[in-house]
Amino acid sequence: MHKVLCLDVGTKRIGVAVSDFLHITVTGLCCVNRVPEHEVLSELKGIIADNKIGKIIIGLPKNMDGSEGVQANDCRNFAKVLQEGIKNIPIEFEDERLTSDLAEENLRERKIDFRKNKGLVDIESACIILEQYLARQNS
Repeated sequence: MHKVLCLDVGTKRIGVAVSDFLHITVTGLCCVNRVPEHEVLSELKGIIADNKIGKIIIGLPKNMDGSEGVQANDCRNFAKVLQEGIKNIPIEFEDERLTSDLAEENLRERKIDFRKNKGLVDIESACIILEQYLARQNS
């Protein structure tokens, strides 16, 4: 069995989280700056290789009515570029509506100040998206 990687793709940063081999627990790994793109892809390929990833989940930022806007289109375009670079690992999307708000709430509850480090919110969001995906897969 392989681990599952989750990416919360934003315009500036990408939050990264990974599951364990049993797909039970989720760990926030890091935050990757979105530019330049060739460095992002290189960094993600390294993370994928180091963690024995078998599937990638990308959070898809849908509008509250379920439609897709500019940000969702950006995530889909990023996924296409990533897929070209890692050909043999499947990529799936997971609805990520309201995960940033929940991530901020989780960090506040744990008394973690994220105001000066927005990357913490991106990592926490990636964890929430992956937990949501795994819960659906395991039910």
